[in-house]
Amino acid sequence: MNKLTIKTDPRVNDVFASYPDFVRDKMQYLRELVIETAEEIEDLKVLEETLKWGEPSFVTKNGSTLRMDWKEKSPQQYAMYFQCTSRLVDTFRLVFDHKFQYEGKRAIVFQLNQKIPELELKACIKASLNYHNVKDQITLGI
Repeated sequence: MNKLTIKTDPRVNDVFASYPDFVRDKMQYLRELVIETAEEIEDLKVLEETLKWGEPSFVTKNGSTLRMDWKEKSPQQYAMYFQCTSRLVDTFRLVFDHKFQYEGKRAIVFQLNQKIPELELKACIKASLNYHNVKDQITLGI
């Protein structure tokens, strides 16, 4: 198993604590899934948890920034955001088709009552955290 160092900006915990009760566990689940996936990536040594645009974000040396958030204006859903200039979301659509609901080239959107396809989402997370190592592969290593 990889020896991963996680550097967490304390403000990230404040954001998770500020989510309403009905969504906090779902957001925490996504966070844990990102960390679990990062631990499985060989040669990934540091995962940085920070805030970008006020949203919990994950940054790695060879990855593309991965963000997640719940927004009051769409209370029945939450999302995982990817860099829209990358090939990430287009590739997820190609590989996983209708497994997820997408928002343009930037997000996978989850409904509060939805069961998340964990293995498929972990593949998406891995591609994002390792993006610069896999961006030349036709399906980003998925």
